[in-house]
Amino acid sequence: MAPVAGFEQALGRQLDIVQSYRSWTAEFPAGLEKSVTEGNRYLLLTWGGADTKKIVQGEYDELVQRRARAVKALGKPVFLRWSRDMDKAVNKKRVHSPEDFVAAWKHLRAVFKQEGVDNVAWVWCPTARGFGGGDAPAYYPGDDQVDWICADAQPGTDYEYRDLSEAVKMFLQWSRDREKPIMIAEFGVPKSYGERRAEWLREAAKTLQDPQVKAVVYFNSDEQAAGARDKRRAYSVTGDKHTVSALRELATTPYFNPRNLPVTSGD
Repeated sequence: MAPVAGFEQALGRQLDIVQSYRSWTAEFPAGLEKSVTEGNRYLLLTWGGADTKKIVQGEYDELVQRRARAVKALGKPVFLRWSRDMDKAVNKKRVHSPEDFVAAWKHLRAVFKQEGVDNVAWVWCPTARGFGGGDAPAYYPGDDQVDWICADAQPGTDYEYRDLSEAVKMFLQWSRDREKPIMIAEFGVPKSYGERRAEWLREAAKTLQDPQVKAVVYFNSDEQAAGARDKRRAYSVTGDKHTVSALRELATTPYFNPRNLPVTSGD
């Protein structure tokens, strides 16, 4: 929790949501997840995907049952984001097709239901880019299968300046037909934008103050960057005074801090 507490100090408030990443076979909840749920933060558990056909065939049922029981035992609400970015070409080998993905999603939900798990909100999260030139909508399991609609919305991997409004435009248009809350996860401003990062965040705040958008998660990480010189996929604001200030403005805006959470000490 130390990095979380440090980030909160920079933002001037406690986070509503803390995200945790776990691979398909990883044991969870572990230390971070338990620490998050012990307080008044919400846990966004991003769970890696697996071969969709094997899931439907029941090959992983024992694993899924264990994870379902463990999440249930937390006794706290959990956002569960399984197999994010399923629409990316790089994931096709395990996802196979939209139909296979939907079948696997329904199978997982059925197993969780059989285990009596009632503290999970299922978050469906393709890429925002997949609503423009891609086929992200084809992976939608249906309104009865999804609790939150989500998109990962980095502005791009080139050096051209691009507002968040452009990145999420087609996703938001698609979402209007569904009475579901929206989560924008893993959004961030790349370091390649240089001195315009703060400006980007202030414009992003306007886009995100949308009545249907109920949660936003800043991806404060450089782990996707190919190297120290690759600033197109580096999103951390740590050490960037002006960008931190702009993100703090966003985070403390009443729309994004409805619980008026202060910075806490002792975490």
